[in-house]
Amino acid sequence: MSRGMKIGLIGITVALVAGGAVAFRINEEKNAGTEVRMEQVGRRDLVSAVTASGKIEPKTKVDISADITGRIIRIAVREGEVVKKGQFLIQIDPAQYQAAVSQAEGAVASTRATLVQTRASRDQAERAWKRARELTRLGPNLIAPAAAEDAQTAFDVAEATYQATQAQLLQSQAGLREARDNLAKTRLTSPIAGRVVRLAVEEGEVAVPGTFSRETGLLMTIADLSVILAEVQVDETDVVRLTTNDSVEVTIDAYPETTFVGRVTEVSHSAQLSPTETASGSNDRAVDFDVEVTLDHPPPGIRPDLSCTARIVTETRGSALSIPIIALTVRDHERVPNESAPMVDTNATRRRDREEEGVFVVRNGVATFRAVRVGIAGDEYFEVVNGLRQGETIVAGTYQAIRDLEDGGKVRAADTSERAAEES
Repeated sequence: MSRGMKIGLIGITVALVAGGAVAFRINEEKNAGTEVRMEQVGRRDLVSAVTASGKIEPKTKVDISADITGRIIRIAVREGEVVKKGQFLIQIDPAQYQAAVSQAEGAVASTRATLVQTRASRDQAERAWKRARELTRLGPNLIAPAAAEDAQTAFDVAEATYQATQAQLLQSQAGLREARDNLAKTRLTSPIAGRVVRLAVEEGEVAVPGTFSRETGLLMTIADLSVILAEVQVDETDVVRLTTNDSVEVTIDAYPETTFVGRVTEVSHSAQLSPTETASGSNDRAVDFDVEVTLDHPPPGIRPDLSCTARIVTETRGSALSIPIIALTVRDHERVPNESAPMVDTNATRRRDREEEGVFVVRNGVATFRAVRVGIAGDEYFEVVNGLRQGETIVAGTYQAIRDLEDGGKVRAADTSERAAEES
């Protein structure tokens, strides 16, 4: 045998040995099972919470707007200033409204004078009619019938004129009250005690009533910051879990180092609708409900419209049997012959009937799927209502391993030291 042939045989032998070793290792790893993270079922304190975002608002907030049109000639406060109830805020030019009051006062005076004249005319006509009526009673020849009729007609006209003048006087007095009311509206005062959180105008601008737009007539906003709210929007799937007085932890973006405590004081009974949804009546997005949280001790100097996040505690469980949330999975469940068929045989119904929630319980290196019923969900763990016992070992990760794992499959514990080194 030549030297070249010997070298070739040696190379083939080495290749066969190496291939056999690789095949042996692959087969060994396959027989050893899927590498998973395992955990024992234990007891923990669980807190179920709903997280929602929103903004900070005062309990009481009043928008100051103009009820009349006029040029602003004086603003007596600045944005951020604290004001008292009844304190003077803004003066609108009163010139035209003072003129209107003077005109209305003149109309009232003139109508009163006319009323005096019409009363005198009525009284005179009444006396003439009474004389004519008395003469007619005493004898038919003492006064002509036409003269008696004319006296009665004159009295009726005088009485009607007097009544009309009285009505005109009432109308003039109403006009005077309206003119005085408009004049009073040129001087705006604060309806509450609080802080000016928004000043939307400057001296010289024209104030107009916000008939068609609230923003158009807005002059300033005053807020009572003694009671602060976190107004958040909660999804429809979570709002049914909330009740008043639920405990809440609120984080405000402007105060990242502090968590504030509060309680739920109001849960809206209707969904929050956008202007387009209100107009069209359509709803193509997720439905949110407004939830009001009252802060127990808000920070001094807090301002409205700050962004915040609320963690609303809905339920708690002390020392509850629990499993990691990632451990819970869904597998198909085939019906046994004795199980009755559903009344409505649809694809969705059949899919729900075949699927059930559970975990993989590990015993002697074999993972067996077992249905479980869970209760509340904490941040990382589910409460176990039934299906498991304390101390049993379950597959707790990874997500990919649990998703691909089959009932009765072999598993082996992952090297925790290697995983810790990778994570670090």
